[in-house]
Amino acid sequence: MGAPRSHHLGVPGAPSGARQTKGLLDRMLRLLHTADVHLGVRHTDLGERAAAHRERQFAAFQRTVQVALDEHVDLFLVAGDLFDSNTQPRRTVERVAAELGRLAQAAIRAVILPGTHDVYDRASVYRAHNLNALAGLDPDSEMLVVLTPERPDVVIATLDAVVYGRCFATKRAPSSPLAGLDAHSETRGRWRIGLVHGALSIPGSTDADDVVFTQEEIADSGLDYLALGHWHSTYAGRAGQTQYAYSGAPEPVAVDQDRAGNALIVTLDGVGEDRRVDVAEIRVGRTSFERLQFDIGELGGQAELVSRLAAMASQDLILDVQLRGIRRDDVDIDVDEVEALLLPDFMNVRVRDLSVAALSDGPMPPRDTIAGAFIRDLEGRIREFEAEGREAEALELRDALRLGRLLLAGREVAL
Repeated sequence: MGAPRSHHLGVPGAPSGARQTKGLLDRMLRLLHTADVHLGVRHTDLGERAAAHRERQFAAFQRTVQVALDEHVDLFLVAGDLFDSNTQPRRTVERVAAELGRLAQAAIRAVILPGTHDVYDRASVYRAHNLNALAGLDPDSEMLVVLTPERPDVVIATLDAVVYGRCFATKRAPSSPLAGLDAHSETRGRWRIGLVHGALSIPGSTDADDVVFTQEEIADSGLDYLALGHWHSTYAGRAGQTQYAYSGAPEPVAVDQDRAGNALIVTLDGVGEDRRVDVAEIRVGRTSFERLQFDIGELGGQAELVSRLAAMASQDLILDVQLRGIRRDDVDIDVDEVEALLLPDFMNVRVRDLSVAALSDGPMPPRDTIAGAFIRDLEGRIREFEAEGREAEALELRDALRLGRLLLAGREVAL
């Protein structure tokens, strides 16, 4: 396979490509960074198509390996969750090992960090199977290394590099994997590379995650590059002198992962204060993602919505559709039915109705009628709830108001 086109993430650095001179050989290092492949995931939400999507994910892993071969990288990094769980049939592990064996045959070293799905506990897939032996390598070969709590780093003298990978024997980490890491004084290798599977701390958002670390810890680490896993969307940043990035999943694992489908080619170049890290994004997944919003007030009804979405049909496309705005009484859309109608023509479809039923517009029935009393009572309570910030209760009453108006008008309503 020819090398895919890459997209640079805006990090200053040297261009990617094969080494050109002896001088570059002395100081350039090129990595392929992937994570969150989740091989063997069950995909219970996909029904009969679950097996097909598992094959799709494995194909993305194969393409990732091929990119590493085509780009002639020095090092192949997996930042956790290569497998979706530690319960894997031997044939799945053998297929993965065969791909890793292709890298070794091309003199590309691989370093794997267990994640939170393939956690390095007593039942670890990495304890049950020797990937080196399955890949046709010596069981103790340094061409393929799985980092463990007992082996938190590996020195690769031929690349003048040290790779650090802190993982734990439990799914929930007892501390940050970057706690106490200071590679500033590292003398075993020029390039200092980290592997972490966990969540960057975002107060109020990731506090309760299984593995959490902070921007300050990244900045204090002394690393040149930190390869991250756990977030399935591609994301890059910088803390202090350390460039870090989430590669994202090679194929989306869930319906809302709109920045999945990539691997990262990382080039480390320069010496001393002139060190540069360039991160280039390369597409390896087939699945595309579209998040769409419709103003329900502009839709003629369910048939129009289905027709507009059906025009986008593709077995490689995931749709995430939101209906917003004010819903007229005569617009009745059953999101479950819409999903069922569209699903055969897409990879996956999710439709969410976030619209709100309208309050009464125009003249209302007299107060002394059942309809007039009902409408005024509910609309008064709706306004009270909205003023008090009780949005969920207000939305329920808006739906009740809409249904009540329809029933009072003699319309049939599907409940």
